[in-house]
Amino acid sequence: MKATTADQVANVWEGGTTKPLGASYGKMMMWFFILSDALTFAGFLSAYGLTRFKFIDIWPIADEVFTHFPFIHGTYPMYYVALMTFILIFSSVTMVLAVDAGHQMKRNKVITYMFLTIIGGLIFVGSQAWEWKNFIKGEYGAVQLKDGKIIQFVDKEGKQIALEAFATPDNQLVEHTRNNGLWFSEGKTTYEYTTEGIVEAFKHNPSVGIRLEKINPETKQKIVIQDKAEALKFLEQSSRVVRGANLEVNEYGSSQFADFFFFITGFHGFHVCSGIAINIIIFVNVLLGTYEKRGHYEMVEKVGLYWHFVDLVWVFVFTFFYLV
Repeated sequence: MKATTADQVANVWEGGTTKPLGASYGKMMMWFFILSDALTFAGFLSAYGLTRFKFIDIWPIADEVFTHFPFIHGTYPMYYVALMTFILIFSSVTMVLAVDAGHQMKRNKVITYMFLTIIGGLIFVGSQAWEWKNFIKGEYGAVQLKDGKIIQFVDKEGKQIALEAFATPDNQLVEHTRNNGLWFSEGKTTYEYTTEGIVEAFKHNPSVGIRLEKINPETKQKIVIQDKAEALKFLEQSSRVVRGANLEVNEYGSSQFADFFFFITGFHGFHVCSGIAINIIIFVNVLLGTYEKRGHYEMVEKVGLYWHFVDLVWVFVFTFFYLV
C-alpha cells in the first residue's frame, strides 16, 4: 500500500489539486457558510411573511412605527431607516474597493477603504440601537383590552396623540435612590397612568377618539371611532396601559410584529457586529503588513464576501419590515 506523505495531506486540506470554480479552499468554505446562513434568514423571513399576511388586517403600519429620526421625531417616517440602509450599502462599496486594492497589492488603499467600511458598520449598528431604543420606549402609549387588542387615542382629525395630551397621571412613579431611602430587589412594572384614569379622562374630553388595530381595506388606514358611546364599549374592556414594545406587548399593535422585529433585526445586527469584529482583525493585520508578506490579500476578499452577504440580507429585511 502506498504511503501518504505530509505534503499530500496538506494539499488535501488546502482543497486538493482541483479547485472548484477556481476558488481556494478558504473561499469555498466561506461560500458554504453564506449559503447555509442564507437558508436560515430565508426561513425567518418566510415565517414573518406568512404571519404578516395571515394578520394583514391588524398588522402595524410601518410609517406609523418607524418615525424616529434623531431630533425630529414623527416628522419624516422611514427616512432614518433609509439613511441606515444607504450607509450599509456604501460600506459594501468601500469593501469592494478594498478587495480591488488588495488584488493590486496597494496596502495603503486597503487600509483606507477597510477603515471606511468599519466606520460604516459602526454607524449602522449604532443606528439600529437607536431604532431599538425608541421602539422599546414607545412614543404615544396605548391601552390593551382583555382580548389582547391594542387601542390607541386620536384627536378630532384622527391623528394619534399621546396619553399625556388628555389624561392625568394617577400613580406617580418615585425614583428609588439612596437619598430617599427606598430600596427594592424586584417588583412589577408600575405605570404612571391607570386604565381607570384614562377611561375617566376620555369620557370628559370630547375631542379625543380611539383607533383600533383593525385596518380599513379601502383606506388602508386603521379604523377610527370618534363616537364616545361606541368607543367606551371598547375601553370598558381595558386591562392595562401599554408603553412601548417588548416580547409580550406592543403599543403599535400586534405583539407578533415586535417579536419578529426583535428577533430578525437582532439576528442581523449580530451578524453585522461579527463582521465589524472580523474586519477590525483583518484591518490590524493589514496595518502589520501580514498579507503583504504572504504576497496576497485573500483574507480581505473572504471577509468581503461575508460583508456583502450581510448587506444583501439587510436589503431583504428592509423590504419585508419597512416597505411591504
